[in-house]
Amino acid sequence: MKPGFSRRRILGNLAGTLGAIATFAVAKKAKAAVQKVLVTSDAPKGYDPHQHQWLMAIDVDRCIGCGHCVEACKRENHVPEEPWYFRTWIERYVITKPAPGSAQSRGEVFVFSPNGGMRKPGEGQPKEPPVDLPPKEEVQHSFFVPKLCNLCHHSPCAQVCPVGATFDAPDGTVLVDPKYCIGCGFCIQACPYGCRFLNPITKTAEKCTLCYHRITRGLKPACVEVCPTQARIFGDMKQAAPDDPIRQFFQNHRVQCLKPHLGTEPRVLYAGLDKEVR
Repeated sequence: MKPGFSRRRILGNLAGTLGAIATFAVAKKAKAAVQKVLVTSDAPKGYDPHQHQWLMAIDVDRCIGCGHCVEACKRENHVPEEPWYFRTWIERYVITKPAPGSAQSRGEVFVFSPNGGMRKPGEGQPKEPPVDLPPKEEVQHSFFVPKLCNLCHHSPCAQVCPVGATFDAPDGTVLVDPKYCIGCGFCIQACPYGCRFLNPITKTAEKCTLCYHRITRGLKPACVEVCPTQARIFGDMKQAAPDDPIRQFFQNHRVQCLKPHLGTEPRVLYAGLDKEVR
């Protein structure tokens, strides 16, 4: 027998191949089971996802960066307290004036999100150094942008999940079933918006679900409920009357999505979005 082709190596390779086939079979079976029914979703009995089409819109010009939405989300959804776990967060964009004689319309762009937007730049905390803001006289424009799961119509996270724990619900939401999630992290890597994290307690993937346990019972998401300026507009396009806030918003604003070139077709839409927003 030629070197490198011992019986032990052949048997080892065979065992590995059979193991991979078995794992794939289990994963395929689990994925099929998830796709048959809207599994662990916290929806009440009788809720029909086919009768709804949930949408979130954000008016950037109205956001004041108060951080109430971030705090409400953490408490409502039991998000870990550490300042790097968020289902929603707020970014502050500061655009400086262009250098004299540069022929540019604007200068540098700074992006801050201390503690997910629950703290103002400069406050910081022990695990998060204070943020150095440009001097006021150098600032041309400043604004806040809330971020969350973009509820993609073509969601990369659902495409890469090997067991179907992440799935597209018929009502427009993208959900994660913690009973099926194996914590592989593929969906976290695939999300182009950085909206997912691995819960350190449950060891499963987590993200914004639009407070599914609330909206399926006729309530608003926690972040929408507490927003003092109504910068977040939420609604059901299948159930909305002509004068519903979500319909009025789309009629009266030119809306955009984040990273449209990716072709994910997000269902979270923005009005007043600056070209510098990442």
